[in-house]
Amino acid sequence: MSGSWDYVLYALGYLCLYRPILDKLGFLRLRTLQVGGASVSPTLIKFFRALGVDCREIYGMTEMGGLMAIQQGQQYIPGSVGKKLPGMQVRVGEDGELFFKGNSLFKGYYKNEEATREVVNDRWLSTGDIGQIDENGNISIIDRKKDILITSGGKNVSPSEIEDHLKYSHYIKEAIVIGEGRKYITAIIQIDMENVGFWAQNNRIAFTTFKNLSRQPAVIELIQQEVEKSNKKFSRVEQVKKFALLDKELDQDDGELTATQKVRRKQINEIYKDLIDSLYA
Repeated sequence: MSGSWDYVLYALGYLCLYRPILDKLGFLRLRTLQVGGASVSPTLIKFFRALGVDCREIYGMTEMGGLMAIQQGQQYIPGSVGKKLPGMQVRVGEDGELFFKGNSLFKGYYKNEEATREVVNDRWLSTGDIGQIDENGNISIIDRKKDILITSGGKNVSPSEIEDHLKYSHYIKEAIVIGEGRKYITAIIQIDMENVGFWAQNNRIAFTTFKNLSRQPAVIELIQQEVEKSNKKFSRVEQVKKFALLDKELDQDDGELTATQKVRRKQINEIYKDLIDSLYA
């Protein structure tokens, strides 16, 4: 009985709410949505699936002809990019890096044999991604190998995983985790101007600019609470001990973001060196 009632409730929800949302997004005729290229919040995927769109993560590289892993069948596993495609082989290296082998492997980079040798060994393609494979063959991507932080205590920390959890908050637009060679983990955070501004108005907090808003004591306390919520999901060594709020939005023109709006970690570390050092003072 409960199954029939759930179906009726969903049908009503679809007609009154979900369908108008899909129509507004231009997704009314969309049935399957496959996303890749970067980590995606499970909350975002659950949102689209609740609307009736079969949203799943996929994984691939140009060097392997595109797609390498995909979630198949009815079961959806949050945080997984699915199983390897037929004809593919996959293994995890000693340091956790994923390697793929298959007939679709490229011949090499154009006029660059040295670069080709760096990523291909015995026809195994080095992905540069740290990942895991469970007992059922489901692959999960943890972080880029080059982005893994090693603290002064020798602990390996995935910054992207922590950053993604921080950005699950409606009040945090960007987060850059710091900790390479340091005693503890810190973060530089950019607030979401629209959501934090709306929150400030509801709480009768006057502000004028982005800088002025980010320096409000109440806003700093708000972000502190969001950081503490995120910290509960991580071990002690992975928790953000201190953070600083940016008084401007990250900008591509300032060299802080790529053309696809991804954070340039190296440039951020250079531009905000004094701010980062202050977190360890």
